[in-house]
Amino acid sequence: MQIEIKGYKINYEVEGQGKNVVILHGWLANLETMKPIANHLKKHFKVYNVDVIGFGKSDMPKQPLYTNDFGDFLHDFLSALEIEKPILIGHSNGGRAIINFAGRQLGNIHKIVLIDAAGIKPKRKLSYYIKVYMFKMLKKLLPNTKKTQKLREKVLGKFGSTDYKNSPEILRKTMTNIVNEDVKDILPHIQAPTLLIWGTEDTATPIGDAKIMEKLIPNAGLVTYQGAGHFSYLDRLPNFLRVLDEFFKNDY
Repeated sequence: MQIEIKGYKINYEVEGQGKNVVILHGWLANLETMKPIANHLKKHFKVYNVDVIGFGKSDMPKQPLYTNDFGDFLHDFLSALEIEKPILIGHSNGGRAIINFAGRQLGNIHKIVLIDAAGIKPKRKLSYYIKVYMFKMLKKLLPNTKKTQKLREKVLGKFGSTDYKNSPEILRKTMTNIVNEDVKDILPHIQAPTLLIWGTEDTATPIGDAKIMEKLIPNAGLVTYQGAGHFSYLDRLPNFLRVLDEFFKNDY
């Protein structure tokens, strides 16, 4: 299904009956990556599985986005479909969008599940700043012409993260914007009961981020999966679904 929001076509799927659940995927992913969750919950809930703006079958934004834009996107989606007091589930950047929406108190929320969520500004070592300096220097030294394009991409590609290198230009600039923002200040404003689920070996959003969120969100609990990575919900899917069932047992 599609709905138009502020001139952008947004793709989503909706299945099931009951309380509303809205699921947001992570960076460079799409709603297909969240299907194991949606398929499980649709037995008890009305589940909206969404392609976030810029991903999947949804339209690409015309300009680079900031974290507030992702929170606004969620607000606009809920408003357009008249979804009230939903359960919100987000992985990685989807979690960032939910944190922004909830922390800015843009709407009422029943419960929140954050899975390896993004939003805590990474701590940088000196080596990082050296790498950034070299990246910017090389970018200036290598003009973006047809003759130098392949060399430029090869050299600059050594300095960017995998997600950054695999992103279209608009999303590259978006990623630069959002990784330099921090959600810590708004975490204490989240009022809904919040379940944090994390892999201990997550290198994209480290377990330390989860502990910060657990400390700052007033009504939060943390479940960790030893040895699981950034997609901890897939790494430990059977147990993950049982944890969800326990968290939602009074909502069926």
